[in-house]
Amino acid sequence: MNIVLAPMEGVVDHLMREMLTRIGGYDLCITEFVRVVDQRLPARVFQRICPELLQGGKTTTGTPVRIQLLGQEPNWLAENAVRAVELGSPGVDLNFGCPAKAVNKSRGGAVLLKETEQLYRIVKAVRDAVPAEFPVSAKIRLGYDDTSLTLANAAAICAAGASSLAVHARTKSDGYRPPAYWPWIAKIKQQVNMPIIANGEIWTATDALLCQQQSNCQDIMLGRGALAMPNLAQTIRQHQSVMPWQQVLALLMHYSEFEIAGDKGKYYANRVKQWFSYLKLQYPQAASLFQRLRLLRTGADILALLTTESAKFSAQQ
Repeated sequence: MNIVLAPMEGVVDHLMREMLTRIGGYDLCITEFVRVVDQRLPARVFQRICPELLQGGKTTTGTPVRIQLLGQEPNWLAENAVRAVELGSPGVDLNFGCPAKAVNKSRGGAVLLKETEQLYRIVKAVRDAVPAEFPVSAKIRLGYDDTSLTLANAAAICAAGASSLAVHARTKSDGYRPPAYWPWIAKIKQQVNMPIIANGEIWTATDALLCQQQSNCQDIMLGRGALAMPNLAQTIRQHQSVMPWQQVLALLMHYSEFEIAGDKGKYYANRVKQWFSYLKLQYPQAASLFQRLRLLRTGADILALLTTESAKFSAQQ
């Protein structure tokens, strides 16, 4: 079984990847997407999204981090894919799943699921350009409005030479509304001869097992669930207990140190609030604490509240 940490725009950045891979359980991380339009991007663009390029394309604990590209023009995507691996990315991932309206309006992400031939052209151009030793993976949803092209899209990506395919088991129109239609992934597996990674609605180890059973996939990709339960990968892989709330508080405070190192704390307040929006799905204590935390504006105030809460919680034990 391989467990992949999914890209989440504006949430799972290099700081969050560093923290979650330190907790452990991941075999691969995919970055937030690099938007490709009509030029070969400079190195600084890739390094901003993926500072791990400066340390061999891995987190400090050794988890590989693969650059993800998003765009619609095969030749420019191919050129930038070559640039990514030259800079140290251990492969390239292609985003055909992003549901964001702004991205889809500019003919990127999930809207390309309406264009099976273009999917083929993009993947083939990138695969032909990137040296064979580097994997070229792709991520899709089941479709844009419906599943009428699901199997054709997967077959096109396979025929174009992709190394693996991650499938978010919902359409773009489904958004993130439950359920995820894991049996559809099993249908894809019956049609294409390539490694498939199942994604969508995996919040617990039980969910992971059900997903594996229904999708007929051993490999899974974790996204929002990894933020809601920081040691989710280890509850799946090592059968760990769910991380206690006291440890989560310590993690939240430790995250401030990463932020200070990464951007001098400028975005800590907003990112912690985003993280709490997921934590409260798993921890009742997070929901009540968030009511106070959301009113705070600075990282220092949030850190002070977390420190007080942690001390209070410890005293109660």
